[in-house]
Amino acid sequence: MRILFAGSPELAVPSLVALQRTFPIAAVLTNPDRPVGRGKQPATTPVKQQAMALGLTVLQPQALDSPFLQEVRTLGADLLVVVAFGRIFRREFLDLFPQGGVNLHASLLPKYRGPSPIAAAILNGERETGVTVQRLALKMDAGDILGVRTVPLRGRETAGGLSDTLARVGAELLSAVLENVAQSRINPIRQNESDATYCRLVKKEDGRIDWSAAAEIIERMLRAYDPWPRAFTFFNGRRLNLLSGGVYPEAFDTTDKKQGLVLRSDNRYGILVNTGRGVLYVSSLQLQAKKPLDWRSFVNGQKDFIGAQLGE
Repeated sequence: MRILFAGSPELAVPSLVALQRTFPIAAVLTNPDRPVGRGKQPATTPVKQQAMALGLTVLQPQALDSPFLQEVRTLGADLLVVVAFGRIFRREFLDLFPQGGVNLHASLLPKYRGPSPIAAAILNGERETGVTVQRLALKMDAGDILGVRTVPLRGRETAGGLSDTLARVGAELLSAVLENVAQSRINPIRQNESDATYCRLVKKEDGRIDWSAAAEIIERMLRAYDPWPRAFTFFNGRRLNLLSGGVYPEAFDTTDKKQGLVLRSDNRYGILVNTGRGVLYVSSLQLQAKKPLDWRSFVNGQKDFIGAQLGE
């Protein structure tokens, strides 16, 4: 069973590595190199880097047009395997594969269909998440389920750390599912549309903190937007990333205190900031154009921080 593997981010790399050990990879489809950073130097996707290291053929079309479809047709791939490729496939593309296509999605479908399921699970305080392998369908993430693995959440996961975990678990599940596909031992389960929920693409501005929100909501933002776009606010007109912190567990009288006010520091937890409900402690942070610092080093360098009003 020859496979065309489609994926781009780090999340997809363990799956590519696992599958190439067992199945012939006809080619690897990934997004084109994009200019990044101040120098706008072209950057390759993590999947392309891994594919080249494995000596696999890499395809990077600007568009999935007719000439590209013809190129894919000549590969003779039996199955399309997709892990976070980030583009929608039309029917004429899916029809090129005699065994259709499967997709690894980083949620327990039909929950959190869409491009940002890991951040969504953290933001919503889920107690568990996981990975699902589904048949590719024309409707986003709506295909029949071929396999599921559940991962419990402790309430301290960051998006980056959880992505690494789901990438590993997903690679194991995908390998097992494809073994069953190759041996015609699959029992697809239709998704319940009435249970479907959706998440949208995370944007840079999503990280802006609304200090009227509860401390527990802001704490989830710190984790859901780590490593990107980071939860942030403003201090003296400069962007301030809050890198880590939590809900202050002790009673604190904030009567008549403005939301976003830096109250004081606590030697056990860090910098205390008032919110719409409860107090947030911040243990590490980064001021615009500066390096990340622990809270003590930051306060020592910013003498006017305690008592400052954030977000203005």
